[in-house]
Amino acid sequence: MRKDLTSGSPMRLILGFAVPMLLGLLFQQFYNLVDTVIVGKLLGAQALAAVGSTGAINFLVIGFCTGLCSGFSIPVAQKVGANEMSAMRRFVANSAWLSLFSAAVLTAATALGCASILRLMQTPADIFENAYIYILIIFLGIPATFLYNLLAGIIRALGDSKTPVYFLALSSGLNIFLDLALILWFDMGVAGAAVATVVAQALSGLACLVFMVKKYPVLRIAREEWRLDFRLCGHLFYIGLPMGLQYSVTAIGSILLQSAVNTLGSLSVAAVAAGSKMFQLICCPFDALGGTMAIYSGQNVGAGKLDRLGKGIWAATFIGAVYSVIALGAMLLFAPQCAMLFLDPAEPELAQLVALTSEYIRIQAYFFFPLALVNILRFAIQGMGFSVFAISAGVLEMIGRGSVALWLVPLYGYTAACYAAPLAWILADAFLIPASARCIRVLRRAGQKSAQNQT
Repeated sequence: MRKDLTSGSPMRLILGFAVPMLLGLLFQQFYNLVDTVIVGKLLGAQALAAVGSTGAINFLVIGFCTGLCSGFSIPVAQKVGANEMSAMRRFVANSAWLSLFSAAVLTAATALGCASILRLMQTPADIFENAYIYILIIFLGIPATFLYNLLAGIIRALGDSKTPVYFLALSSGLNIFLDLALILWFDMGVAGAAVATVVAQALSGLACLVFMVKKYPVLRIAREEWRLDFRLCGHLFYIGLPMGLQYSVTAIGSILLQSAVNTLGSLSVAAVAAGSKMFQLICCPFDALGGTMAIYSGQNVGAGKLDRLGKGIWAATFIGAVYSVIALGAMLLFAPQCAMLFLDPAEPELAQLVALTSEYIRIQAYFFFPLALVNILRFAIQGMGFSVFAISAGVLEMIGRGSVALWLVPLYGYTAACYAAPLAWILADAFLIPASARCIRVLRRAGQKSAQNQT
């Protein structure tokens, strides 16, 4: 069912849209969580470190794919807000062509280059082989990543944040089954965890496709609307490419940080891997708020209701602040128990692993509100159509993580690495807060000028 985000209480609309999206993100993180729990408990700390050591390069590439697809959905949301359905379908069709091309290029490039990147990251020799196998399979599954993220983004652009959740819920059960089957019964090791993730996401994408064809007549694209339009492709890339690059630029800082952590040994790598998985899970509400603000801003810009942009940002910020306080309290109380979700009780160095993982989780938790602002403001700006700003914020995040990796980790070790992401969020906020206000002013001036020209 399509949902109109251009009228009604911004707080109520944002909450109503964000909650189903949050459930979808939780299921998506559940894939990674299950991989990590099963790998850590069934295959041991070295296998966990191998999977964890690929996190930054995984984010570099898969984040780019996700950002690109999110960007493609912004013009779709704007045309939905403007009630221009034929133009919306042409954007959908050209998004599909661009996704096919991008998936083919990225799959080939990353599959050929992932071993070299792992070497540049100084991946420890004792985990290199498993790390390579895992990330290679994930990269070969890039077409599945595009399939799901593009279709889910289009459905959400229509105002439906519930449907993608249903398919992720179904495939999460399959992911658990395949993880256990491929690791326990077929003895595939970390390769089994990677295959399970790719297959589960591919099935989610196919389910979205079938649903869209049957349930959304407005998305039934006529033959002439399928025509490749280079002007529309250029506009889609103008919005989508900066969003994808923002993830990738941010990930460069993460790669530098991961490289620095790798020099501290497998124990630190395993602790960061476990802490990162818990962090990704507990921070899903911030991602949901961000995704919601992209669609909310896109629809309202398309409808010309610019006065609702600031109100939406304030509503989302309030929600983010409340959740930040709750999540901080939970992590301060239960960090060791969270760490044990990913660790084998039989590990010989269990106490040290739990201590290191708990330290990582607690330090991140103190800075949850700056992270909430990063997501809310960045995606709101992107929904307004100023996605180029995303690269600037990403560059600042890269500088924050890179500075810690190059100068502080060699001096202060593991604790310094725990502060890299918080520094990145604070630097990004310093840019995004004034940038969001400027974007709204620019849109208002453009709207006033257009109204004057019409009169």
